[in-house]
Amino acid sequence: MTPPTQASLDALRQAGDELADATVATLFERGEVGTFNTLMRYVSTAGSPLPDGLPDVAREYLHVTRAAPAWVDWAEMEKARLFFTDNDVHITTALSFASMPACYLVPHVAKLLATTHGLKYPSKRMAETGQFTLYLMRPDAFEAGSRFVPAAQKVRLLHASIRHHLRREERWDTAALGVPICQEDMIGGQMFFSMLVLDSLHRLGIHMSTEGAEAYYYAWRVVGAMLGVDQRAVPETLDEARAFLDLYMLRHMGPSDDGALLTRQLIELYEEVVPGTFFDPIVSALIRHLVGDTCADWLEVPRTPWDTVVKAVPHLLGVLETVEDHSPLGSWLLDRLGHLTTVFELSSLTRGRVMHYAIPEHLKKDYGVSTSVNPKRRWSPPPAVLDIP
Repeated sequence: MTPPTQASLDALRQAGDELADATVATLFERGEVGTFNTLMRYVSTAGSPLPDGLPDVAREYLHVTRAAPAWVDWAEMEKARLFFTDNDVHITTALSFASMPACYLVPHVAKLLATTHGLKYPSKRMAETGQFTLYLMRPDAFEAGSRFVPAAQKVRLLHASIRHHLRREERWDTAALGVPICQEDMIGGQMFFSMLVLDSLHRLGIHMSTEGAEAYYYAWRVVGAMLGVDQRAVPETLDEARAFLDLYMLRHMGPSDDGALLTRQLIELYEEVVPGTFFDPIVSALIRHLVGDTCADWLEVPRTPWDTVVKAVPHLLGVLETVEDHSPLGSWLLDRLGHLTTVFELSSLTRGRVMHYAIPEHLKKDYGVSTSVNPKRRWSPPPAVLDIP
C-alpha cells in the first residue's frame, strides 16, 4: 500500500458510503424509515427471515450486505477471537479508557458526536460499542443465528443516516470539515479500536505475540469492510496502520469544548458504574495513563492521587500473567473472571437491554444538556501516538 499523504487523506474526507447513503436517502424520500425501524427490531440474528412489509430498498441492501467479504481468512479470524478471549478485560479497558477518549481528541468528531445527541446519552454509545465488539468476537459471529452481521448492517445505515441529516439540514460545514463520517474518519475510527487498543495493552504491560496483534488488527479490517470502508484505502499491515494513525492524529487532534464535555460525561458515567466512591478517581487516572498527559490535559481529565497508583497496574497484571502461564486452572479462572467482568460492565451500561442501532428519524435541534451524568515473538510497538510531548 502507498504510504498515506495529506492529499490522499484530503480525498478520503470527501467520500462517504455510496451503498448505505443511497439506501437511507431512498428510505427518507419514501417516508419508510419508521416502518424500517419497527420491522428491523425483529431482525437481530443472521439468517433469520426478513419480515413482510420491509421496504424493497432495505431488503436489497440487507441481501447485498448479509455476508462477510469473500477475502476473509477464517483462520486469522479464529486467532483474533482467541486473542480477545485471552485479553478480553484488558481490551475492554483499552476501548473504554483509551479508544473512546481518543475520539474526543478529534474536534470535528467530538462536534459530530455532540450534534447527534451524544452528549445526552453517553452510555448508549458506550453500550453499543461494547455490545458490537462482543458480538464480533463470538465463535459464531458470522454464522446463522449470530447477532454480529445484523448489528453491522444497522450501524452502517446509522452512519449513513447521520450524514443524511447533517447535510440535508445544513448543520455541517462540508467545505471545511469534509463529509460527516467520511472515509478518513471511518478508517481513523478503525485505528482507534485496533491500533490504540494494542498500544494500550502494551502500556498496561500485557505481553502479546506479533501473530496475536496482527490477527486482532485483521479482525477490525473485516469490521471496517462490513461498515462500508473502502478497502483500497485501508492499511493492510501493522506498520502501515501505524503510519496512517500517526498522520491522522497529527492532522486533526487537539482540544475542544465538545471533547472536554464528552470526556467529563464519560468519566462520570464510569464513576457511576464503579461501586462506591473511593475508587472513582481511578477512572480519570486510567484515561491519563493510557492517552498521556498532553492529551489528557486537552480533554480536561482531572489529575488525582491515583495517577501514581495506576502506574503499578502493569506490575500487577504481570503477576497475573505469570499465574496464567504456569497454571492451567489459573488460566481458566482468570479467563472466566475476565469474561464475567466484561459482561458485567456491558450489562451496567445497557441496563440489561439489547441495543438496536435504529436509524434516527430526526436530530435534536438544540443539543445543549446538563453537564453532569451523576452528581455523585513478542510484539513491542513504538510509543503510543497519543503520548506526544
